[in-house]
Amino acid sequence: MNKKRDLFLRHVAQTSPEPLGLEIVSASGCKLFDVNGKEYLDFISGVSVSNLGHNNIEINNAVIEQINKHAHLLVYGEFIQSAQVEYAELLCSVLPKELNNVYFVNSGAEAIDGAMKLSKRVTGKPEIISCKNAYHGSTHGPLSIMGSEEYKTAFRPLLPDTRLIEFGNFDDLNFITDRTAAVVIEPVQGEAGVRTAKKEYFKALSSRCKEVGAMLVFDEVQTGFGRTGKLFALEHFDVTPDILVLAKALGGGYPIGAFIANEKIMKTLTYNPVLGHITTFGGHPVSCAAGLAALKIMLREKYFNEVAKKEKMFVSLLSDMPHVKEIRSAGLLMAIEFNSFDISSKVIKALLNNGVISDWFLFAPESLRIAPPLIISEDEIAAGCEKIKKIVNEI
Repeated sequence: MNKKRDLFLRHVAQTSPEPLGLEIVSASGCKLFDVNGKEYLDFISGVSVSNLGHNNIEINNAVIEQINKHAHLLVYGEFIQSAQVEYAELLCSVLPKELNNVYFVNSGAEAIDGAMKLSKRVTGKPEIISCKNAYHGSTHGPLSIMGSEEYKTAFRPLLPDTRLIEFGNFDDLNFITDRTAAVVIEPVQGEAGVRTAKKEYFKALSSRCKEVGAMLVFDEVQTGFGRTGKLFALEHFDVTPDILVLAKALGGGYPIGAFIANEKIMKTLTYNPVLGHITTFGGHPVSCAAGLAALKIMLREKYFNEVAKKEKMFVSLLSDMPHVKEIRSAGLLMAIEFNSFDISSKVIKALLNNGVISDWFLFAPESLRIAPPLIISEDEIAAGCEKIKKIVNEI
């Protein structure tokens, strides 16, 4: 074991017994390079973070320009900081008009926490509903509404007054009652292995929430910023949530999250009590500058318009393989479901050895995750798919 890896395992807190342990020293576009000079094709974008690829020069320049002005100044919300203001304005300009007020935080989990608090503050109700096999983050609040008991049991007791419903099940909408503060839902369930529901379901869900006075919260942490072929997945369903949660690609590779709502709703956090929600580093100016640059690039280049074509290419190239039960996709968020986790695990390890970064899904470990940067070229798609097919055919 080399010294750097030994120090990594000894001093950096681990999340699993078997971390990948690659020492990546540089990255560019859809490629990563390790300490030995080996090249890797990035097929997961840091889990839907690097939608514009790695080491984008415009994002880099925006970060450098902001660093030369200032970094952190004071706790969030007190000073007028140009990067925050400009980013919030641009975000609101590309969202439905009802979503016109942005609360910047540090991560997706913190944004979910903020959305849950805001829902309880606005409605005065206790219950939060989420879906089975949903993933909304791992801090205590989001963990309480996670859709898998396996990951929750060791940390109980969690928040009371939570309920799980079946994603896409119309009958389960009846569990949304006048006790419900919010329904938190992913328009595309990510960690369940890329599963979505009919437009009619989301319309019925929205109607039910309005009927009982509950907040509808869309978690677009994984799907935001073009991944599904629209700038935001909500555009596929013609539904505007009361609160939208964003993170991952929101920062152009830098750490940031946000929950977005109507200004009238958001103002309830400013009184009774004052500072109803507060964060020190939320909306860090460097992260906002990076995210602002990334969104400007996305709007200018419209990479999301190419997503459907690239999705079809992936499906076409990978559709005729042994050991595969199903291929599910929502744009460039894709799951290849194998007959077992054993097969999926072998494929992921073999791909890593062959220079392709892939992954599995938290609640669908038998499935291979494909979520490359949206800028990926057709040649890179073909090269990566060829390696996948070769490995699967040899198992």
